[in-house]
Amino acid sequence: MKIVEKMAVKAVENAAHEGVTIAFLGDSVTQGCFELYKKQDGSIETVFDKRYSYGMGVFDILCTLFPTVPVNIINAGISGDNAPAGLERLSRDVLRHAPDLTVVCYGLNDCGRSEVGRLRYTNALRGIFERVRETGSELIFMTPNMMNMGMSPHVVDPDIKAIAADTADKQNGGYFDAYINAARALCAEMGVPVCDCYAIWKNLAAQGVDTTELLSNKINHPTREMNRLFAYELVRTMFEQ
Repeated sequence: MKIVEKMAVKAVENAAHEGVTIAFLGDSVTQGCFELYKKQDGSIETVFDKRYSYGMGVFDILCTLFPTVPVNIINAGISGDNAPAGLERLSRDVLRHAPDLTVVCYGLNDCGRSEVGRLRYTNALRGIFERVRETGSELIFMTPNMMNMGMSPHVVDPDIKAIAADTADKQNGGYFDAYINAARALCAEMGVPVCDCYAIWKNLAAQGVDTTELLSNKINHPTREMNRLFAYELVRTMFEQ
């Protein structure tokens, strides 16, 4: 039974059925990271604000649609994480909670400039998908947002500028497109539903939207408002399965 069906059944017979659990496995965007800043020791840190993560956005929407149904959210996003690391911690951070639905979103920290790195990324995703499905959990792969396409005038720190220059090259050079296309191909092969938010971001850019300014850190973290895009698209995908 799909998670939406489970919620609908519980909404009718609340006492006879348990609530649902949704796990989100991913990186800093999943965790709820936004702006960057320089600490006194010179290291770069991010602003953590999990209340505005897309997982909480999904929670808010489902509370509106099914107000009597308990929805348990497992936020297994970690800043700096990538798909191979997610595969390693999958059992500890996700599967032991027996989620009804597992949402996986990786790519931003995986993206490099080599075929070897792309293969490592898709192999890790394959491992995650296989292990999630073995548990009987419903599964959705969500493509991430775009990285910055240019250097925002809001970025003035030299160290943060260097990061932004690297991510812009990956975005504009087609490297990130290649990673996302590889993930889509894997999902098509394995029959994994895709919530394709990357395609929406690409369309916004094609229509003249300055997508770099939709990033809170002007590098790769969407603004709090743009995190709602993930939430709405995920709920729409849940209802379409």
